[in-house]
Amino acid sequence: MADYYEILGVEKDATKEEIKVAFRKKARVLHPDVNKAPDAEDRFKELGKAYETLMDDNKRATYDRYGEEGLNQAGFSQGPFENGFGDLNDIFESFFGGFGFGGGRRVDPNAPQRGENLRLDIGIEFEEAVFGLEKEIKIEHLEHCHTCNGTGAKAGTEPTVCPTCGGRGQVQQMQRTILGSISQIVTCPKCHGKGKVISDPCPDCKGDGRVSVEKKLTIKIPQGVDNGSKMRLSNEGDAGVNGGPAGDLYIVIHVKPSDYYHREDMTIITECAVTPAQAALGDTIVIKTVDGDREISIPQGVQNGDKVKIKGAGVPSIANPSMRGDHIVIVNVKTPTKLSKDEKALYEKLYQLETGKKYEKKTVKEKIKAAFK
Repeated sequence: MADYYEILGVEKDATKEEIKVAFRKKARVLHPDVNKAPDAEDRFKELGKAYETLMDDNKRATYDRYGEEGLNQAGFSQGPFENGFGDLNDIFESFFGGFGFGGGRRVDPNAPQRGENLRLDIGIEFEEAVFGLEKEIKIEHLEHCHTCNGTGAKAGTEPTVCPTCGGRGQVQQMQRTILGSISQIVTCPKCHGKGKVISDPCPDCKGDGRVSVEKKLTIKIPQGVDNGSKMRLSNEGDAGVNGGPAGDLYIVIHVKPSDYYHREDMTIITECAVTPAQAALGDTIVIKTVDGDREISIPQGVQNGDKVKIKGAGVPSIANPSMRGDHIVIVNVKTPTKLSKDEKALYEKLYQLETGKKYEKKTVKEKIKAAFK
């Protein structure tokens, strides 16, 4: 069972002030926003449970006599840390002064704030990725409301000073915590820290100062883009708040796979089939490239899997479109599965020339029988 006095690092006859000082010291070190050790959160919860118990006279007396199990049997709660930290950051900001754990100083809600970035995914064909294109897109984003000029208030009216905080954006309140009653400065719940309230909101933006607008854009996708490439359009995201700049629009390109072409960086790869005769003698054949049909020479004696390179017929470089990769053609020697009478005669003659014996088709049974003669 946990020893609450040991957890806090105090003697069993420690006063409440000594316990409070010990808690302050250890809480600074063990809070999970400061301490990144894997067990920091569990240790911090134990610290809070120990502090909450020993600062309560009834709980402390029960604990001193029966231990932690006695607290459970007596029906005492497990402390404010049992179900997470809740709003304890606000307590620590007041308790430790100036800076709160995980939060830092309060951000001025009236300061200009940049708008949100947006993302749009679009699909294009393989050839469009190679050579680029202009494409019209539609986006929906937040724009500055021209009806109220971004104030959020109905035309002819203005936001008024918040009656709750008097325009300060913060209010002082008393809160009961594990440290006792604490006077705390918190964000005003009425104006959410702005110091102003809108009594009569703009009918178009409903008081936000921004409206949702569908917009058409014509974008130029550069040649050479690959699947997953990203483009950034500055200031085409959501409008900012309080005069802040708009966010950006990020366009993610998805290139549809081609049934014919395969791409590796700037290289385009295709396959072609040739007959054994073409492979043995060499030939000139026509293949399809992204630039159109093109003749290539199959060298005499080409082997299955050999490659023929067409220089400069691949994908252009995005950085330097005048530079292009190559087109690689992988040669597949295709053995015919059906032969005409004339073809069969020619292959039998070729067989005799290559092996020095006449071609005779025999079954496995016949071959075994001949081997034992």
